[in-house]
Amino acid sequence: MKKAAPKAAKKSGTASAAKMIDARIKDLGDWRGETLAHIRALIKDADPDVVEEWKWEVPVWSHDGIICTGETYKAAVKLTFAKGAAVKDPKKLFNSSLEGNTRRAIDIRQGEKIDEKALKALIRAAAAVNTSPAPKKPKKKA
Repeated sequence: MKKAAPKAAKKSGTASAAKMIDARIKDLGDWRGETLAHIRALIKDADPDVVEEWKWEVPVWSHDGIICTGETYKAAVKLTFAKGAAVKDPKKLFNSSLEGNTRRAIDIRQGEKIDEKALKALIRAAAAVNTSPAPKKPKKKA
């Protein structure tokens, strides 16, 4: 179950996304907050041009389109990659939402170690998918 918007976010409609994410991390106050903070730092390190946003009551990281969202549940912190199906995942980090044609996710549970190098590579690959030109559609024959 997702937690409601952070108290600080509810109080101020003008609060920046970064402050809202800070508030979410603080409000969680447990391993999920620590994990979300750690993931956030890895994302920023992997892609210095990443933009932090706050959408759908969750943190969103974008670079020419959404890279991933950071949802928190009772048993997991979930990173959902908007175009994950198009991202190469040689280290097999994706472990959730594998059936769809578009998204992929990583569920991180309490005590699980994050492969930082592989996650950073995945973040960069997701940003590259967003910044790559769309493939040209074949012309229809007359």
